[in-house]
Amino acid sequence: MDGVEEHRFADGAIEVVVLPEAGARIHRLRAFGHDLLRTPADPSEHLRDRFFWGSYVMAPWGGRIEPGPVPVGSRVIDLASNFPDGTAIHGQVHTQPWERHGDGSFHVEGGGDGWPWNYEVGLRIEVLDPTVRLDLALVNRSNDPMPAGLAIHPWFRRPVQVAIRGDSFYSPNTATPREAQPVLGHFDQRQLGEMAVDLDATWTDLAEPPVELYWPDTGVRATMRATPPVGYIVAASPGEVDAIAVEPQTHAPQGLRRLLHGEPGALTMIKPGQTLGLTVELTFDRPGS
Repeated sequence: MDGVEEHRFADGAIEVVVLPEAGARIHRLRAFGHDLLRTPADPSEHLRDRFFWGSYVMAPWGGRIEPGPVPVGSRVIDLASNFPDGTAIHGQVHTQPWERHGDGSFHVEGGGDGWPWNYEVGLRIEVLDPTVRLDLALVNRSNDPMPAGLAIHPWFRRPVQVAIRGDSFYSPNTATPREAQPVLGHFDQRQLGEMAVDLDATWTDLAEPPVELYWPDTGVRATMRATPPVGYIVAASPGEVDAIAVEPQTHAPQGLRRLLHGEPGALTMIKPGQTLGLTVELTFDRPGS
């Protein structure tokens, strides 16, 4: 990926750098001079290790689903596993080359393979100090209804404290239970603090704002909001990674299984030409403010 193309969006003290060739991935997010994402020195590392750097879009589903073949309506999803736990994880577009359009947005087409519907995903980034706004859109380009999910997967640098104001949670995110349960123990993240090591869960029944972040070494704070109000926040704190993931998502874990079995939190069925949208805003406070 020599000479990889970078697109910079900046206003005041906030800067975002995007790599269209690497899934329109946010390579860098800086606030008040501080890098807040786990960012490799070499941008090509995003393709060698595609899951654990920067921030990337997940579509046409987020998180894990079981590999195929799985009949859905008149079509069959037949995805291969792409993760050591045997699941098909994080959608299809996070390492695909995206095109940059003249209005500053990024787009990619996918599907027609193991995911038998054709679709288009769009990302528009707007930086207006002190807020970064990410507008995501997933469009069904096939001639019959398609299961759909959207999410964004940022890796926030440690040390960082987080509040996830969810009253209920699902865990684990692999063989996840049908119903969420009330938060307890390490899964009660409603107050700002460090996440326990090796948590991997999904929070729901969210208050407003659903997420707050604080980097104690820099004094930078952030709130995360989503429109429409997102129902699920996935978060992970793997001990071997110097970052945590905090992911707004349109559906609960194992969204395809939930769709097939009539469980809550399923992928959304969208009609031909219909769009599933998700807007995520991160608003930052200056150190000491």
